[in-house]
Amino acid sequence: MKIATRFIHAGAEPDPSTGAIMTPIYQTSTYVQSAPGEHKGYEYARSQNPTRKALEDAYAQIENGRYGLAFSSGVAATDAVIKLFKPGDEVIAASDMYGGTYRLFTKIFEKFGIRFHYIDMQDAGNIKQYINANTRLIWAETPTNPLMNIVDIAAVAALSKEHNILLCVDNTFASPYLQNPLDLGADIVMHSATKYLGGHSDVIQGCLMMNDKELRDQLYFIQKSCGAVPGPQDCFLVLRGIKTLHVRMQRHCENGAIIAHWLRDHSKVGKVYWPGFEDSAGYAIAKKQMRDFGGMISFELKNDSVEEVRRLLSSTRLFALAESLGGVESLINHPASMTHASIPREERIKNGLNDSLIRLSVGIEDADDLIADLQNAIG
Repeated sequence: MKIATRFIHAGAEPDPSTGAIMTPIYQTSTYVQSAPGEHKGYEYARSQNPTRKALEDAYAQIENGRYGLAFSSGVAATDAVIKLFKPGDEVIAASDMYGGTYRLFTKIFEKFGIRFHYIDMQDAGNIKQYINANTRLIWAETPTNPLMNIVDIAAVAALSKEHNILLCVDNTFASPYLQNPLDLGADIVMHSATKYLGGHSDVIQGCLMMNDKELRDQLYFIQKSCGAVPGPQDCFLVLRGIKTLHVRMQRHCENGAIIAHWLRDHSKVGKVYWPGFEDSAGYAIAKKQMRDFGGMISFELKNDSVEEVRRLLSSTRLFALAESLGGVESLINHPASMTHASIPREERIKNGLNDSLIRLSVGIEDADDLIADLQNAIG
């Protein structure tokens, strides 16, 4: 089944009682049992919900996996993965990643005795020197947030399997339309479904996809026991979003390419970070493991004064100044003071995230209007 057809029909079965083509919103907290322990597969809504079950089936299908789990946010999904481990275990993570993930690792889990190593994963060989008997997980993002660095998933997966280490890939920036890490050897795929999967800036949710039954059961136990589950209304919204993921991503990619090249040619713009440039460091790997290059772009001005950057960020009209990404409307963001403010400045600078960096989530509006908006803001 081809990707567009799979996305539209993933997790969708007509409601057996009414024939409704859309999965009903089962707004219930509990389920009546015919006798103690005798039920229809559902006991309590924290453990199971039919709307969530349909979405979790869809999650598995769109990532070419066997199992999917839905969580109340992307951070909650990440939290569940790290709860697989115990004090003394070690995690190797990308130095360029979402600030909320870094905050979770450093402010929450480090004090419970889990050790994290933050490295540049653009060269998979950099990982080897950090692997030891306590290493349990490699956590990767690709493209990374916000510098759009590319990690060779297959190369990292080969290394993780050689040393019997789990590999989890945050696939939020690419979405399952552009990239499928399970096919490349990852053990777990994580998404902030708030972003491209939902696609309309109206829901907070996260998810995990995997193929291994034992791993799924461990993560389900954490999901059920810790309770970070989404409500049925949110699950319904993401189910609806997935049906149009392929057409939205096509336009995100088309607009992203137009905007990236326009920015690069602009006399007042300095470096542009986008994996679709043939001379970018990760282009060859991106071309190999992705179907297209996405709608996420970061850039710097040649005049990189904080005042000039702030003026630009406050001058756009179509690009809304806001956190998040992946919605149909375009967003503009200042990582240093917004999405990545939880990372200490010295760490951000060391990893290449300057105070002047601007991040765009290019939406699906008309590209000419988006260019006109940026031109007016840049001056």
